[in-house]
Amino acid sequence: HVQLVESGGGSVQAGGSLRLSCAASGYTYSSYCMGWFRQAPGKEREGVAAIDSDGSTSYADSVKGRFTISHDNAKSTVYLQMNNLQPEDTGIYFCAMAQGWVRYPAQLERTAYRHWGQGTQVTVS
Repeated sequence: HVQLVESGGGSVQAGGSLRLSCAASGYTYSSYCMGWFRQAPGKEREGVAAIDSDGSTSYADSVKGRFTISHDNAKSTVYLQMNNLQPEDTGIYFCAMAQGWVRYPAQLERTAYRHWGQGTQVTVS
């Protein structure tokens, strides 16, 4: 079965940076989409960034210019580089995977994804 394991979360001060990683295993999809979502306390989970296996990307307006999603297909890993972090970026960040390519705006919608990781906490103060 598909497993997604996130890492790289932590606590930083406003203006700082973090890089999240998501290692995927157990999948047999020749094409797929990987997304990062986040959930703040008391709020719904929202799409942050996504990337198809062909490199097509999408970003939420709130993170454009600050976050960058990338992937290393050889390592089956997707990354989220987060710069200039702000307190409103605080939340649990989840990695998700969908079979096949998913295009914007569906790339940032929870319902497009079947597989989810356990999440990693990001706290910005």
